[in-house]
Amino acid sequence: MIDTLVIQDEDYREILDAIERLARHVRAKGVFLIEKNGQLIADAGEMYGLDTTSLASLAAGNVAATAGLAKLIGEDDFPTHFHQGQHDHLHMTVIGGRFILLVVFDDRTSLGLVRLRVRKSSGQLAQIFEDVLKRADGGAGALDEITEADIDKLFSD
Repeated sequence: MIDTLVIQDEDYREILDAIERLARHVRAKGVFLIEKNGQLIADAGEMYGLDTTSLASLAAGNVAATAGLAKLIGEDDFPTHFHQGQHDHLHMTVIGGRFILLVVFDDRTSLGLVRLRVRKSSGQLAQIFEDVLKRADGGAGALDEITEADIDKLFSD
């Protein structure tokens, strides 16, 4: 697996389009796409002024802690998490074992609608990331084929 994810501009636009569409369809306050290491990839919605760095880190920590709980009781993982608050709620889904899709919503929508739309968006996002990772793997292989002579030719006067 590739440690550093490099997302090209056209892929980022597809990701942003997918999470903006999800935010609209479920009337979410915010939708966040986070790497499991706690790095925020993209966000959409109306949650201005939110400390997204802390949100991403805490979401990743929550997913990691819950995975530990799952293993204690004999499960591989709990890929979907729901936290119900008095006014706002969080729905988190792990995508492809590496990414977290976090939706913040309130009583303007229902958990059922969020789950339904997240399932569809997760599939779209998983496909985008699969393509990104394939290109990244292919790119590294292409660099392996360059010889020292090729480099000398490239930088010769």
